[in-house]
Amino acid sequence: MSDPGGDDTDLPTARIEQFLRTERPETPFVVIDLDVVRTRYEQFLAALPGVAVFYAVKANPAPPILELLVELGASFDAASPAEIEACLTAGADPARISYGNTIKKERWIAEAYNKGVRNFAIDSAAELDKVARVAPGATVCCRILFDGAGSDWPLSRKFGCELPLAGRLLLDAASAGLGVGISFHVGSQQRDVQAWSRALERVADCYVMLRTHGVEPAIINIGGGFPGQYVESAPAISSYGPAIIDALRHHLGPDLPFVIAEPGRYLVADAGLLRTEVVLVARKSDEPDEPRWVYLDVGVFGGLGETMAEAIRYRFRTPRRGASGPVVLAGPTCDSADVMYEHSGYRMPTTLAAGDLVDVLSAGAYTTTYATAGFNGFDPPAVYYLP
Repeated sequence: MSDPGGDDTDLPTARIEQFLRTERPETPFVVIDLDVVRTRYEQFLAALPGVAVFYAVKANPAPPILELLVELGASFDAASPAEIEACLTAGADPARISYGNTIKKERWIAEAYNKGVRNFAIDSAAELDKVARVAPGATVCCRILFDGAGSDWPLSRKFGCELPLAGRLLLDAASAGLGVGISFHVGSQQRDVQAWSRALERVADCYVMLRTHGVEPAIINIGGGFPGQYVESAPAISSYGPAIIDALRHHLGPDLPFVIAEPGRYLVADAGLLRTEVVLVARKSDEPDEPRWVYLDVGVFGGLGETMAEAIRYRFRTPRRGASGPVVLAGPTCDSADVMYEHSGYRMPTTLAAGDLVDVLSAGAYTTTYATAGFNGFDPPAVYYLP
C-alpha cells in the first residue's frame, strides 16, 4: 500500500480478490462487485430513514448498476438525455427520475417531459422559462449556491444561485403553475457531517419565505457528497444520517416535505478496483532525494480525472514490500497534464519496476465515465461486473 495510507476496511472484497487471482485481463481494467453497491444502498436507507434515494447516475451509469438499483427500489438523478434513456432502459419509472442538471437545451427538457419526467433543476430565470414553456405542471427545484467547504471536490460557482434570486424564481415558478422545491449540494466527498446543517440553515430562510407567501415547497433536495474510502478518512454513513435528520428537523420543523438525497460516490466508489501496470520508473535527476517518476498505463485521461489538482487521493496497492520512497505518479499519454500526483506525498516501494501490477482502490465512481474515447490511441479501461 502506498503512503499516505487510509482505512481499507474489507476492501477489496473477497470476490474481487478471487477475480484477480483467476482472471488475467489486459490492463488497465476495472472490476466492480455489485454486492458492495447493494450493501451501500441498504446502509444508506438505514442511516437516513424517510429520505428518498435518487442515485447520481453520473457516478457510474453502467447498465448492471442501474438495473440493480431499479430492483432495489431506487430513484435516479440524471444529468443528460442519454442518462435518462439509460435509466428508462434499465426499467426505471420516469416519474422517479429527476433531471438534475441546471443546464439543458429546451428540446431536452421537452423530450424528458414527454417521456414522463416531471422533476427539473433550475438556477436561473432563463432555465425556469424553458421549463415553464415545455413542461407544464412539472416541479422545479432551484439550486442555491453553497461553498462546499469540507469537501475534496467542491461543486460551487458553476451551479446554484444566490438565496434572494432563488426565492424570486420559485415564487415565479409557482405563479406559472409549477411545483417548487429547493436543492443544494455540499460538495463531493464531503467529510464534514455538519455541512448539511450549514446549508439547511440557508435553505430555511427561503423555505419560510415561500410558505409565508402561500407556496408550499414540494421537495427538499439535500444533494450528494457522501464519501468513499480514499487516503483521508471519512466518517461512516451512520454518522451522517443522524446529523442530517436532526438538521432537517431543526431548520425546517417536524412536518417535512418530500426529502431526497443524491448519493453517487458512496454507492459505487468502494465497489470498484482499477488494475494498472507500471510502464516505466524513471529518475529526472541524480539527486538521491528527488522523487522517482512512476508512469502507469492509466492516467488522467484514462479514468483518473478526479486526480485533477490532486483533489481525490486514491489509495494504491503494489505487490512489492520493503523500503519506500517518494514518487510522482503519471499516466502514459504524451501530454504534460497527465500527472496524477506530484505534491500529495505519495510513496511506493523502491523496488517497484516496469511490469508490476498496481491496484487503485475505491475506483468504482467517476473512473470509467471520465475516461476519454481514445486520447493518444489509448483505450479506456475495460470493465467487469461481479453480479
